[in-house]
Amino acid sequence: MRRAACVLVCALASVAALTLAGCSDAPAPKAPPGAEFKAAAVEIREVDLTYSAEAVIEAVRQSTVSAQISGRIVELRFDVGDYVKQGQVIVRIDERAAGQALAASEAQVREADAAARNARVQFERSRQLLAQKFISQAALDKAEADYKQAQARLSAMLAGAGQAATERSFATIVAPYSGVVSARHVELGEMAVPGKPLMTGFDPSTLRAVANVPQAQVAAIQASGRARIEVPATARWFEVRQLTVVPSADPRTHTTQVRLELSADARGIYPGVFARAHFAVGRAPRLLAPREAVFQRSELTAVYVIDDKNPPRLRQIRLGTAGDERAVEVLAGLKPGERVALEPMKAGMAAVPAGAGMDAAR
Repeated sequence: MRRAACVLVCALASVAALTLAGCSDAPAPKAPPGAEFKAAAVEIREVDLTYSAEAVIEAVRQSTVSAQISGRIVELRFDVGDYVKQGQVIVRIDERAAGQALAASEAQVREADAAARNARVQFERSRQLLAQKFISQAALDKAEADYKQAQARLSAMLAGAGQAATERSFATIVAPYSGVVSARHVELGEMAVPGKPLMTGFDPSTLRAVANVPQAQVAAIQASGRARIEVPATARWFEVRQLTVVPSADPRTHTTQVRLELSADARGIYPGVFARAHFAVGRAPRLLAPREAVFQRSELTAVYVIDDKNPPRLRQIRLGTAGDERAVEVLAGLKPGERVALEPMKAGMAAVPAGAGMDAAR
């Protein structure tokens, strides 16, 4: 009996050990299907109703510096993309010829000044001699005319020297305002002639967008006075500081130009960049979904709808025109309160059935 009891106890101990081992290998409970994805709810919000028009970025202050004298270019201090402060020297032209012309003009001034001094002395002496009845009135008149002629010649020589000094200063070209060099038209050692472009630059703090809008939209745009600028190349939006409707229209296209000045902190864009102007023409409630949740594949525009019970589900939607840089209007395919995945690629991988392959993923 004692031996049978020992065998029974050993058997029960083995069963208990197997049971504990099985419990330790049991899989952990899974999280809800949508818990591992970042998601946001689709909601109805009041947004601006906008009219969108294609635009182009341009600089209010953009200029091309040209040569005003002839000479060989001896120094180029800046190149394309460099930032230049107002008054800094950007180009130097050989000034030896201009310097020699200035020296000659200054010598002529000294000669004319000496002649004018001598003529004044002769005129004063002639007046004294006339008072003593030693010369005639005609001699005094001639001395006075000589003095005035010498003074006129001195004035002409002074003007010529000033012109020569000004021309010599043209050999040093300075920046008219602070800005960025956008083009360099010459190379070191080339010959500069009057009117030849040297460098082009613009002030990045004075950018604006220019758009052409139909005349039917001008009244609503003027009444609102609000707009935003979208730059698709950088996926950035900019606030408009001032909106100006040009008081003229193109008779061929029946459009009016609108200028939208950007704030001074609008960095990273340059003249000539394509943009879109979104003019606010009213406000209304619209169903909005996050832009990062929307993806496009060929002609398909869709989102992945997620919940706590099912894997992500692909849902085709139709978009509207309202929205901003964070959200976009949804016309069909979603309901208020539904949650969409903010990482479509990750949600799409989880939504593919096991063994479905790449075709199911597309």
